[in-house]
Amino acid sequence: MPRPKRNLLATVDSTLTPPDTLSPHQVIARITKAAGNNLYNAERPSGKPILVELEAKFRNTIWMKRGSYVVVDTEALAERENKLDGEIVNVVRDEKQWRKMAYWPKEFAKKSTYAEDSEDEDSTVGKMPPEESDEE
Repeated sequence: MPRPKRNLLATVDSTLTPPDTLSPHQVIARITKAAGNNLYNAERPSGKPILVELEAKFRNTIWMKRGSYVVVDTEALAERENKLDGEIVNVVRDEKQWRKMAYWPKEFAKKSTYAEDSEDEDSTVGKMPPEESDEE
């Protein structure tokens, strides 16, 4: 039984290092919603929504959440007659490394969600509005 575990680890390790280049029919997309049965709604850097399928080698191996980045091969499913726009061929796990690559879309530039500057933006979220009597 050690063989399947080795395959699993190889698959997971392959997602840690970004490739040097992407082929012309590959694009980085952001997952917006799980659609079920290994299908995901995603958006291209242009904001165009697409429906993509998770490649078989990642199924039951890697789970993706909303906001995750993936590499979509837009020609992988071209011969099939369906409404899918592509297949997820890689999953961005070490986002910091991937962002350093020349092909990373500028539309997905890091918007610091956990940095100090975001505290100012989110400081009003979840707070009650000031009461009129407090301002007097």
